[in-house]
Amino acid sequence: MEVVPARAGKPPACGGKTRAKSFSKNRKWGMSCCPARYFWCPMEFPTASTAPDIRALNERIHAQSAFIELLMMELNKAVVGQRMMTERLLIGLLAGGHVLLEGVPGLAKTLAIKSLASAIAAKFSRIQFTPDLLPADVLGTMIYNPQAHEFSVRKGPIFANFILADEINRAPAKVQSALLEAMQERQVTIGDHTYKLDEPFLVLATQNPIEQEGTYELPEAQIDRFMLKVVITYPEKEEERLIIRQNLNPAGAATINAVVDPREIVAARKLVREVYMDEKIEQYILDIVFATRFPEAAKLPKLKALISYGGSPRASISLALAAKAYAFIQRRGYVIPEDVRAICGDVMRHRIGVTYEAEAENITSEDVLRQILNVVEVP
Repeated sequence: MEVVPARAGKPPACGGKTRAKSFSKNRKWGMSCCPARYFWCPMEFPTASTAPDIRALNERIHAQSAFIELLMMELNKAVVGQRMMTERLLIGLLAGGHVLLEGVPGLAKTLAIKSLASAIAAKFSRIQFTPDLLPADVLGTMIYNPQAHEFSVRKGPIFANFILADEINRAPAKVQSALLEAMQERQVTIGDHTYKLDEPFLVLATQNPIEQEGTYELPEAQIDRFMLKVVITYPEKEEERLIIRQNLNPAGAATINAVVDPREIVAARKLVREVYMDEKIEQYILDIVFATRFPEAAKLPKLKALISYGGSPRASISLALAAKAYAFIQRRGYVIPEDVRAICGDVMRHRIGVTYEAEAENITSEDVLRQILNVVEVP
């Protein structure tokens, strides 16, 4: 905050009712009436944040991000390859955003999430979503106690630090919507009582894109709650060779040890928000998001007929937070444009709606985003 020094003068004619008045383009004066004597009273106005001591911030991040390497080592015991997936899981963990993993069966989606939960000494719950699942099976319900003649709360599996929502697109809409309050507000309402969820709280969901029978597509209101949507691809040939050897090992699967305390994750989340982001990077993020809403203003008039809706303000927030978390993983105290470009696809691919014309031409949201990134000027 920049506090403008007091300026002597006559009392305001309005008797102090006017809140503020601009005397020039760059300097503003608060106006009020002082009972002791008359003068212009200073008011505080927000100004652009100044750059912190980057060297000191880098040293702090380098010291407090040592657990990242420990987590990666534990995850590599169980998950061969798929470094992009494990990095995105860590970004969601550090930024406090939920992650949706999409891929064909057998790509270690569930294994990666279970391994991450095992590497952190936190409470873990797995919910297998099925068509006959009820909201009470996820959140909990009220149970009548005939001996005490009263109802008591039976909390569901949502009351944990890490929630694995396995095959989330197999549950009907009423069950999917039951997660909305928990994902966004970090709280659950059962009966007349609202319960706060413990931190860190993270929903890691998986879905199978190839099956249509017995599945329910996630509505836009819920899929927007996921900070990242990560599309998993097949491993390389040499990686799959290691996967075969690992699963045929007579010694069995490697044991995942708990190497991080949940309190370290909460402290790291606060430090991630301190990572410096220059105004030029902020403008770059805004240019990308606004190009999804108004492509003609970004000199992309051809995309107007292909985009049905663009990213919401939550997309801008998620992209900024994810870029900071990515810089934290790289052990840097500042965000560079490459951080934004590296994470942009996972943040934006599920927040851009394409029209029927785009689907007819086999144009996906990723194709649209690729054209936007090629045109928007990089700072």
